[in-house]
Amino acid sequence: MTDTVTIAITAAIRAAFAPTGTLRASINLGNPILANPGDGVTPGGVSVDLARELAALLELPLELVVFDTAGKSAAAVESGQADVGFFAIDPVRGADIAFTAPYVLIEGCYLVKDDSPLTHNDQVDDPALRVVVGKGSAYDLYLTRELQHAAIVRAPSSPAVVDVFLAEQADVAAGVRQQLQLDADRLGGLRLLGERFMVIQQAMGIPKARGDEAAQVLHAFVEAAKARGLVDAALARHGVQGASVAPPA
Repeated sequence: MTDTVTIAITAAIRAAFAPTGTLRASINLGNPILANPGDGVTPGGVSVDLARELAALLELPLELVVFDTAGKSAAAVESGQADVGFFAIDPVRGADIAFTAPYVLIEGCYLVKDDSPLTHNDQVDDPALRVVVGKGSAYDLYLTRELQHAAIVRAPSSPAVVDVFLAEQADVAAGVRQQLQLDADRLGGLRLLGERFMVIQQAMGIPKARGDEAAQVLHAFVEAAKARGLVDAALARHGVQGASVAPPA
């Protein structure tokens, strides 16, 4: 993609993106849809592919700064420990991070035990129920605002949600549909509630302190990546099921 993208890159833009001279990309392994441990040394996944393309466009060396949760990954960008990252769009994170339009859409769903009386999403917000979420995840931020009655239990990371749900004997686990389905298939005795409770809009982000011009370049990069098929090809290459490329902004 980088040989055809017509985005003007100046020395000032490079300095805004990478004040250390190296583009530091924050990678969240807590979202297995978009990132994975790779060979155990270098992570892989859609977000890693995009980070490499961005570094090539900027003609900068790339450093992958790896975290196990979305909250830690976002905090790294907010604090300047990393230069860009891959997050679900959320107004809480948006206080300090300038988001692009989304590049991938992912469904957030609920999981319950087979013998649970729950059959619909609108039954979840009940004061008698406990809902397990991954701490600092997009659905943690969303459900903290949306659930007015049910208690929220926070697992240390998104991949740990179902294990905590079972250990705590909670009522509902909330997370990315694909991860929950994998856990249901692995453990048995679990089922997803049919409909999604949110669409998670995965975007790239840069600290707002880096300036509007850098944010506009990042936005243009993501739109070009979608338009030229890079995102779709990355989803196919990494065998990602159930996520879709976001429409043009």
